[in-house]
Amino acid sequence: MPKSLWNQEKAQALTPGLDELAYRSNLLGTDRAVCNWGGGNTSMKTTITDFRGREVEVMWVKGSGSDLGTMQAKHFTALRMDDVRPLFERDVMPDEEMVPYLVNSMVDGKHPRASIETLLHAFLPYKHVDHTHPDAIISICCADNGKAVADKIYGNRYVWVPYIRPGFTLSKMIAEGVRNNPNAELVLMEKHGLVTWGETSKEAYDKTIAIIQEAESYIETQVNEATLFGGTKYSEIAEDVRKEIASQIMPVLRGAVSKQKKMILTHDDSADVLQFVNSANATKLTSVGAACPDHLVHTKMLPLFIDWDPQTNDVDALLEKIQAGITQFETEYKAYFEANKTEGDVMFEAAPRVILIPGIGMINTGKSWTMSQLSGALYHRAIAVMRGATALGEFVSLSANESYNVEYWPLELYKLTLAPAEAEFSRKIAFVTGGAGGIGSVTTRTLVSQGAHVVIADLNLEGAEKVAQEINAQYGENRVIAVKMDVTSEEAVIAAFKATALAYGGVDIVVNNAGLATSSPFDKTSLKEWNLNMNVLSTGYFLVAREAFIVMKKQAIGGNMVFVGSKNSVYAGKNASAYSTAKAAEIHLARCIAAEGGEFGIRVNSVLPDAILQGSAIWNSGWRNERAAAYGIAPDQLEEYYRKRTTLLVNIFPQDIADAITYFASSKSEKTTGCMLTVDGGVPAAFTR
Repeated sequence: MPKSLWNQEKAQALTPGLDELAYRSNLLGTDRAVCNWGGGNTSMKTTITDFRGREVEVMWVKGSGSDLGTMQAKHFTALRMDDVRPLFERDVMPDEEMVPYLVNSMVDGKHPRASIETLLHAFLPYKHVDHTHPDAIISICCADNGKAVADKIYGNRYVWVPYIRPGFTLSKMIAEGVRNNPNAELVLMEKHGLVTWGETSKEAYDKTIAIIQEAESYIETQVNEATLFGGTKYSEIAEDVRKEIASQIMPVLRGAVSKQKKMILTHDDSADVLQFVNSANATKLTSVGAACPDHLVHTKMLPLFIDWDPQTNDVDALLEKIQAGITQFETEYKAYFEANKTEGDVMFEAAPRVILIPGIGMINTGKSWTMSQLSGALYHRAIAVMRGATALGEFVSLSANESYNVEYWPLELYKLTLAPAEAEFSRKIAFVTGGAGGIGSVTTRTLVSQGAHVVIADLNLEGAEKVAQEINAQYGENRVIAVKMDVTSEEAVIAAFKATALAYGGVDIVVNNAGLATSSPFDKTSLKEWNLNMNVLSTGYFLVAREAFIVMKKQAIGGNMVFVGSKNSVYAGKNASAYSTAKAAEIHLARCIAAEGGEFGIRVNSVLPDAILQGSAIWNSGWRNERAAAYGIAPDQLEEYYRKRTTLLVNIFPQDIADAITYFASSKSEKTTGCMLTVDGGVPAAFTR
């Protein structure tokens, strides 16, 4: 049940006007059961002094592309009421004419473009207007008996507007309905949402919350949990079992939905999702359509429901159903596009945004973790709407043509043209071992800066988490996650890739970088030292690469591995037989994988650095002293020693290696595999031949 979040003390401390409007908007957007992410709009009519010193009546309205929950005063647009109010007298005004008209009505051209529902606010004769998408209200508006239910709840206090896509006509219908009903306190928009108003910001907010509470209170009297969604069809399976199954199927699913463009996947097994997917009527309800236009933009018209019996625990059968389901979804989506397209339309990727599986929950897709989460968040809202609508009557929704006209609405397509071009590693998932160290952390930052999502795998979990927190603070929630992993432990490596599949859906890029180094004369090299180097630098790289190879084959969309070797991979380092041998084995392993991976589109290349002292845990350990002793110099002379032995007379830094890694991981080297790139400033003894 939504509650009033209004804090009078805080509100009184605000500058009257726009700051108060932003405050009200944030309160409405904070509760997603009241307003969807990115959806809804608010307004305020007031007067300002224009550039000529005249008092001008204006309406401040939410700008397009902002979100009520987080928007600030700068995200509102002011329009001159003398320009927009007279439009009510017109009979029609197509979007192509309305949008530029509103642009010319703006007080300041630097303001964001006005919402498509601006005239809805302008035509209503109230100072403050709110348009929201509350679950309870949409439940009524998506019930086949919605008007009869509204009569019971609101009597003669409401106006019902039949579904029509937002724009001039809808705005005028709403205003006419309100003018024709002197008792009107709210507008119910069929298959869409709610409009309320007030003379003050607080009055408008209070009215919105009160109207929603009335609806929700009535709906709860009609809900029977035992028969909700037709009752329970499948018993819930244990959390560890469903997550294990999810980790197995998500790479396959990711590959299947990434045929046109790669997708990031997320898994959701919240209680409301499990109740819905395990219900008797889930199959029927998921075939009806989207609950409202704001949902559809991010969830598509329909989800993909996989009719699988979780009690069988048959993962192979589930994988077959997933492949068949994706194929069927693609076929039906293409038919939907062909049946409704207009000249010039270009079909989006025919892949579902929401996949529902009994026992497992919901898997969402998107171009990023954030967008995947958004499709999931909106389907939570859809489940809430279906819960209410089916308690009241039958759930109804937009027709296929109505859905298409929203999904391929020219104004929505125009928004897509404003988005920046996708970066090199956008939609890609990287897995970086030794990610807390110098090369690993800089590589992670570089990959993320170019669009990637990254899993940092490191034995030093605290250090990995610190790097992840710093990057996420800059680039957004969950762009990087940290997992603890010992590369010498088969169980730990397998678990890390399962965690990666659950977090993002799979993996595209693996940077095999975890390392250590020891130094001792050959005759003093112990078996323990030998095994340590071999376990970490050879066996460890094998385990990581093998698990990555398995995931990449499941995805069937190619993949990329970059091994971080060493100058010593091709140069016999003095007093470093164990290290050099392990590094040589590592690079030959990379070539072997490249030979096998080609037919699957899996590329494997190696970068051979030398003496990366900056930010290195290895060089800040006994290795520095050992190498200095091998060369007969003091430890603090190493940087200069290494610089002088290069033909270019340079030191090598982590960013130099990160740049080489990202080159191999990028499309710039898409026809290169089994290659070694030495980044050492030019050490003649290590020239490859």
